[in-house]
Amino acid sequence: MCKTKMATNAASPTRTPRSQQRPTQSPRTPSSRPTLRPTSFSNNPSTSYSGSTGYRLSSDTSISSFSSITSLRDTLPENPHIYDFSEICAATNNFLSKRHSSSTPCWRCTLRGADVIVFQRKFRGKLQTNQLQQLLSVVCRSHHVSIIKLLGASVSGDHIYLVYDFVSNGATLSDCLRNKNNAHFTVLSTWMSRIQVATDLAHGLDYIHNKTGLNINFVHNHIKSSGIIVTEPSFNARVCHFGAAQLCGEVELQNQKLGEISEIEEKITSSPARSKKFEGVRGYIAPEFPASGVATQKSDIYAFGVVMLELLSGEEPLKFKCDEKTREFVRMSVIDAARAAVDGDEGSVEGKLRRWVDRRLKDSFPVDVAEKLTRVALECVHVDPDKRPNMGRVAGKISKFYLTSRIWSDSIKMPDITVTLGPR
Repeated sequence: MCKTKMATNAASPTRTPRSQQRPTQSPRTPSSRPTLRPTSFSNNPSTSYSGSTGYRLSSDTSISSFSSITSLRDTLPENPHIYDFSEICAATNNFLSKRHSSSTPCWRCTLRGADVIVFQRKFRGKLQTNQLQQLLSVVCRSHHVSIIKLLGASVSGDHIYLVYDFVSNGATLSDCLRNKNNAHFTVLSTWMSRIQVATDLAHGLDYIHNKTGLNINFVHNHIKSSGIIVTEPSFNARVCHFGAAQLCGEVELQNQKLGEISEIEEKITSSPARSKKFEGVRGYIAPEFPASGVATQKSDIYAFGVVMLELLSGEEPLKFKCDEKTREFVRMSVIDAARAAVDGDEGSVEGKLRRWVDRRLKDSFPVDVAEKLTRVALECVHVDPDKRPNMGRVAGKISKFYLTSRIWSDSIKMPDITVTLGPR
């Protein structure tokens, strides 16, 4: 499809030669901006930016003038882009382009020379422009190899458009486990590929909960197999939609100690988001969530446990099977099946576990590691949220499982044998 002139300009903005640039001025404070503008912003008034991604220090700024590492970090060129809504419209052909996913309104396009995914979300609470900028700064400055990076956002009416980096050579975990064209095929056909996905996901969620910095404990609120991207050739997993729940006002910021973000917490707390009906994906919703309507880190850990059981068995979290005798549909849960597989004495667990684990692994996996990983996942889906483990503890255990699995994998490799058909 041919691009319009506006789409071309949005994808490849022209850059003014340095000799013709006007002297830059100190940016205005966020409160003086009536609308969001397509530029990067900074909380440090001593910095100035040129172009969409250009960055330079003003003449009166030097490295020695920074009072701390934190102030130096604030001046780094990693600030989120605030895209003008016209840029989003031009890049997506007024949202007439084919959606990248059928379940969530999202479009793959090119913005400012980068291949991105634009997600449309509806606001659940009210945030002012300067508050939105501050929260975007925290999310966009977070970096982890297992998290898809948020590049910026745009706001129009009751909707926010979140722009994430596009990951090539990847597919969702749900598509990897359940191939629509061939139910007997999966790209995750080895134990090492699955333990790799489990390790990446555990460390990614641990980073979101405990290691984003600035004393902010985030809640993801959208952990599910369709929100995890698995990339080739090493089968690394990356978490999608980081920061979307906070930016849309779905959840509150917990344990907040940063003064400049405290206003956001007040806005979200006083917003109507607390009285809205709960939303979630069937099978991943924690038992306490429908009653309270408030997402927490414990509800994230519950969803993580479901994904782990899904990864081990290859089955959907919930499905219904017709009973031949009663002619009624029976609800089958991956949690109940996992509990039945590890319930019993040590001699009977191995046989039941081998029958429960995905048969497409061809019975080639370390049974002891699979059992331990199953029990950790069952701890994560405990009915009582207070008895669910912390993600830091879970990530540490799964890392040990990965190392044990690596030793097991190396031990079963066939020795290199050279065969020749030539005359001796």
